[in-house]
Amino acid sequence: MSSQAADVQESIAMSSEPAAELAALPRRERRDVFFALPEGVREAVARDMDPSQLERFVDRLDPDEITDILGYVDEETREQVLTTLDNSRRERVTYLLSFDPESAAGVMTLAYVTVDADQSFAEVTERVRRFEERTGQIPTIFVMSGDELLGELPGTALSLADAESESLTDYVSEMPSVRYDRDDEEVLDVFRRNSERRVAVLDEENAVLGVIHATDLLGVLDETVGERLYEFTGVAEAESVLDGPAEKVRRRYKWLILNLATAFLAAAVVGLFESTIAAVAILAAYMPVVAGMGGNAGTQSMAVTVRGISLGEVSIRTGKRVIVNEAVAGAANGLITGALVAVVATAFSFGDFGLLLGAVIGVSMVVNLVIAGFFGALTPLLLDKVGYDPATSATIFITTATDVLGFLFFLGLARAVLV
Repeated sequence: MSSQAADVQESIAMSSEPAAELAALPRRERRDVFFALPEGVREAVARDMDPSQLERFVDRLDPDEITDILGYVDEETREQVLTTLDNSRRERVTYLLSFDPESAAGVMTLAYVTVDADQSFAEVTERVRRFEERTGQIPTIFVMSGDELLGELPGTALSLADAESESLTDYVSEMPSVRYDRDDEEVLDVFRRNSERRVAVLDEENAVLGVIHATDLLGVLDETVGERLYEFTGVAEAESVLDGPAEKVRRRYKWLILNLATAFLAAAVVGLFESTIAAVAILAAYMPVVAGMGGNAGTQSMAVTVRGISLGEVSIRTGKRVIVNEAVAGAANGLITGALVAVVATAFSFGDFGLLLGAVIGVSMVVNLVIAGFFGALTPLLLDKVGYDPATSATIFITTATDVLGFLFFLGLARAVLV
């Protein structure tokens, strides 16, 4: 995004009259700017428009874009704007508004025509021409055999085929499909599994309802990636960087309270070894090192496991190997980092502990990274098994395990060896 575009978005988001800010832009830029805004800001802009502003704004938009915008406003405004559309667009928008916006039908377009397999190329060409004249769009051509979808007829076939000797079925290519009520992420999975740039949307009886183009899913993909990123950090998926302080506080404080509770649990474990820390004060300097390394290693294991879950590569039934691999990797990384910190601790220890202090810290590092790898892989798998999104809450449990068990082992070993 250019700095100029970012400035425009920020100006709209921060304005008390965002609709006026959008209207001040050149007409040719308004559509692109509007659909580049975060979800919450788009809604604020749409709700700030009066019906006459909405009418002018949607006048040249496609039906699926109009549907997205009208989904933000109240029913009275929606009906008022619909009455200003021509009959064809009004019917299409009304039809699209009847579906869940986060389903396959919610992201599909109606830029398609259906033809019978026994029709001639001349008939199909005429059907496509009429559609283009009426809508200004080039349609996807679905070839049907009765009620069965055979596939897509590429537009190039209309000019390349020998209309006298060849039939439509000679050029039909398979078309992946998805039911209209499947959610956005399932639609993305269909595209991931197929190289085609389009997917047909079918109803319960396998009749064609619409078509989804790969470009229609760019917004969905951005939102999905954003949700994953937010969930890892305990930030609400609907939160925008442009939200005000009050909104940010409202969305985050519960997560912070939960994290505070787990921090108290770790503090309680440290409190059990108060006398040990008093006797060997240098231990306090290395506690953040042990905890920090364990937390980072656990987050790495979790990220890899969650990605495997989302791609269908692993589950709790097949996860034993993943858990073992992460624990072994944790042990190896623990040996490397533990050796380094042991050397540093020994070199800078001027008390009576010398090599023993380095050994305690080095061994503790190995154990805590094994704990991190084990829980980093196991926790997401367990949460997924019981029906919770592992990306949302796994981090809290993993850092609790590495902090509590890491401190317990580190300080317990120090008490046994150094005191």
